[in-house]
Amino acid sequence: MRAALIRHFPTAIAPGICYGRLDLAPGDGDVAALRQGLVAAGLDAAPIFSSPARRCRALAEALAAGGPVTFDERLLELDFGDWEGIAWDDIPRADFDAWAADVESNAPPGGESGAALRARVAAFHAALPGRSVVVGHGGPLKLLAALLRGETPGLLTPAQPMGALVLAPPEEC
Repeated sequence: MRAALIRHFPTAIAPGICYGRLDLAPGDGDVAALRQGLVAAGLDAAPIFSSPARRCRALAEALAAGGPVTFDERLLELDFGDWEGIAWDDIPRADFDAWAADVESNAPPGGESGAALRARVAAFHAALPGRSVVVGHGGPLKLLAALLRGETPGLLTPAQPMGALVLAPPEEC
């Protein structure tokens, strides 16, 4: 199995705002460079899967250049519930600390736990064809990358940069 994992381009939201599932307008980036990366990886004709969020949808459609794209809600970012759209610094510290102490089991108020995110990404991974392109968000992509490498995904590991293409596994097996 081999996949090109592409995180959406940066959006125009102010720094420091929690925006998980907010459906933000797409940002600009170098689509041609991503296409070249897909060609170099031999994945330019692979099926494209994407989060349905606008910031991912626009990029996936640009990469597909009129070809088909499968939009899958399992690729949506973690649902931060009541915290979405507010500054991280404005989240009550005790609430944030309680969530961060066990992101696997805890969920932001009205949001989703890490276990729920992990379960949806694992279900997507189980259905993924042998060669594919996946356009998504930092949280789901880092979990999917670990699964493709045969590793246990970490919920708090750093995500790939916005607008970056990562191959998983990094080398053909």
